[in-house]
Amino acid sequence: MNRQTTLETLSTLRDYVRYAASRFAEAGLFFGHGTAGPLDEAAALVLHALRLPYDLPGGYFEARLIPSERERVYALIQRRIDERKPLAYLTHEAPFAGLSFYVDERVLVPRSPIAELIENHFAPWLEEPDAVTDILDLCTGSGCIAIACAHAFHQAAVDAADISLDALEVAQVNIARHEMEDHVRVVESDVYSGLDGKCYDIIVSNPPYVNRAEWQALPPEFHAEPKLGLESGEDGLDCVRRILKDAHRHLKPDGILVVEVGSSAEALAEAYPEVPFCWLDFERGGDGVFLLTAEQVEEYRELFQ
Repeated sequence: MNRQTTLETLSTLRDYVRYAASRFAEAGLFFGHGTAGPLDEAAALVLHALRLPYDLPGGYFEARLIPSERERVYALIQRRIDERKPLAYLTHEAPFAGLSFYVDERVLVPRSPIAELIENHFAPWLEEPDAVTDILDLCTGSGCIAIACAHAFHQAAVDAADISLDALEVAQVNIARHEMEDHVRVVESDVYSGLDGKCYDIIVSNPPYVNRAEWQALPPEFHAEPKLGLESGEDGLDCVRRILKDAHRHLKPDGILVVEVGSSAEALAEAYPEVPFCWLDFERGGDGVFLLTAEQVEEYRELFQ
């Protein structure tokens, strides 16, 4: 169907979700930035375009769209197909840990399973969550992990560190959006370089961890994201090695280090076979996240040098 026929034929919210899902599947789009497939993506797109909540009661899907709404939905569907950008870059909205964040092409789209850890206050790894006073989010990007941590640990000061000034500008937008200026500060830092030796109860990071060959083969939706936030050398571990190397200098004695390495988990285990990385499980899906205690970081620090 051409545009005019489509707008004249489709009328209800349900019609447009079905239509979008079919078009997305036909176009061979990739779904890995917060939705699981074409139907989920279609529903998210249509609801956003109509400024409706994602938990909309089912009865509303029979509501008829007025002409201006049909135009708006159709235009967004077409952009998703033509531009092959993650939907979050078109809507400038992404959910994480039950919160909503502004995103654009300066940062990765939030999608880390670390959200589940934050919501659970890193249990059972922290014996006294109320005693947490200092948290570091390395490679913060949009600031979603840092801000989610500040929500979960009201008493803690959170540093959101990144080497990218562009990313820190987005993080600052989100800090203001969530009124976290008194709890979260942005820090320009190449890993630990800008932290002035500060130590933390929790260091958490979703750093770049995609190896060079894997990055080159990724779908167009990933290439719309900043390469700096994804690709990390021949084996994907360039940044992770630096995080491990100096973690002992920035963890408090009872602190924990939590790092997502995704598809490079096997490469990390092969690079440090003696290190007992604790690979975390997630009820909502996701893998490739390890945890080390400060004691373990100190015990194996020579291997990380």
